[in-house]
Amino acid sequence: MTEHELFNTYNKEVYRTCLYMLKNSQDAEDACHDVFVTVFRQDWSKVQHLRAWIMRIAMNQCLNVIKRNKTKTRKQEQLQVLHDQEALFKRSVDSIAIARASFAEMEEMLHKLPDKQISVLTLRYIGDLSVPEIAQILNIPEGTVRSRIHKALKILRRKLEHQNTFGVRGENGFELH
Repeated sequence: MTEHELFNTYNKEVYRTCLYMLKNSQDAEDACHDVFVTVFRQDWSKVQHLRAWIMRIAMNQCLNVIKRNKTKTRKQEQLQVLHDQEALFKRSVDSIAIARASFAEMEEMLHKLPDKQISVLTLRYIGDLSVPEIAQILNIPEGTVRSRIHKALKILRRKLEHQNTFGVRGENGFELH
């Protein structure tokens, strides 16, 4: 049997096996080509069970391709994870800088509120106290505490909306929105 006859005899079976294993026609064609390159480099004329030998070479070739593809996929996934972590880190650094600028601005706005409103907001959100506890500490009715919190938050919300509408330049010259 010549190489040409050998190829024509087993080519379709090898390709079909490779396609089934690899589930990709291009990879199957490449693997099929590599199988016959391997076969023709060997002394295939002395092999007793030629079909079984060729199919074993095809299976090994497919398993090598699958292993290579898994390694590539794993490396791509690792690169993607690193890229995502880098992006997250950059975003978190930016968000920290913006948060610091925002905190400083918020603190400035808080200090412009009347003392009665500052005291209820501080006790409620910094001290994490309940409305009844604040009422008891300041010796005022709970309704008054709620009213002062509501009014202070409303004023702060308006100021923040006003700043977001017109944009605010931070200390470093970057525009914060």
